Amino acid sequence: MNHARYNPKPDEGLGLEPTQPGKRLGFQPSLKGRALRLLSQREHSRQELERKLRPFEEVPGELAQALDELQAKDFINEQRVLESVVNRRASKLGTSRLKQELQAKGLDAHAVSEALQGLRDTEVARAREVWRKKFGEPAADANARAKQMRFLLTRGFAAEAVRRVVSGADDASD
Repeated sequence: MNHARYNPKPDEGLGLEPTQPGKRLGFQPSLKGRALRLLSQREHSRQELERKLRPFEEVPGELAQALDELQAKDFINEQRVLESVVNRRASKLGTSRLKQELQAKGLDAHAVSEALQGLRDTEVARAREVWRKKFGEPAADANARAKQMRFLLTRGFAAEAVRRVVSGADDASD
């Protein structure tokens, strides 16, 4: 019994043209195709797509044209990116950390501050919930209290909200 497998050559019967030296064999998606694949996974800002797709641009201006077409068809929408990040991350992060993430995506500063304005009102409640999931009980000593505070501060919660949560001030309100 012959167990040898048939392995066709790259251009044998597959409809693929031989590639240039140094190029990978097989089908390579267009920039627009790559962008659509990224957008199907989650919302991306134009700046994120430019950064991720720049290495695949072969002709200058080709990437900008592809992104312009996608933006014209509303596949790239900065407002959706903003809402997506806020909805996905607000329960785990403080306002300042969310602001950093949104700015890193290249979103409009005014739109970012407007979107985060409502989150400032719930900062203490969100910090308390993150603290409860991680620690669940008040700190036994100063070192444990400092550790809890550092944890919440690195998550981007405001210092005043962290102080109120870790000290146990007004647990029932907010």
